[in-house]
Amino acid sequence: MIHIFYMSRAVCPLSDQDLQVLLDQCRRDNVRHNITGVLFYSHGNIAQLIEGDAAVLEPLFDKIASDGRHSNVVRLVSKTIATRSFSDWSMAFHPMEASGFEALQEFQLPHHLQQPPSTLTIADAMMVDLMRLAVFGPDSVPADPVEPAHA
Repeated sequence: MIHIFYMSRAVCPLSDQDLQVLLDQCRRDNVRHNITGVLFYSHGNIAQLIEGDAAVLEPLFDKIASDGRHSNVVRLVSKTIATRSFSDWSMAFHPMEASGFEALQEFQLPHHLQQPPSTLTIADAMMVDLMRLAVFGPDSVPADPVEPAHA
């Protein structure tokens, strides 16, 4: 089993209805193919972690990368995993502030990971830490929790 974490940019901003249609499609297809994960969206920025059998995920990622609804698809992490981080979520969703996406972009250089900025909302800070834990393991999460600026 593997997981793939990627980021991209929507060609056109997605409305709430567009996002709901996308999530419905992902959840339906993911259940069928035993894929789990989480999707983040903010002002045209997309980040997604998918996990499942490599024989299913590799072709799926190729399909995602060539999907015309987004561009600049960058695979940040692809690795073998022993267990799923999101086993109960066919596709969780979290809308995220732009600063949360900046924190996720640090995943490109894992040896430079820093504490999430204190300006993140509580939800965004938790999601960044959750993704860091899922992608890089327990030693990657800062020992001292960050106090977000606002709830």
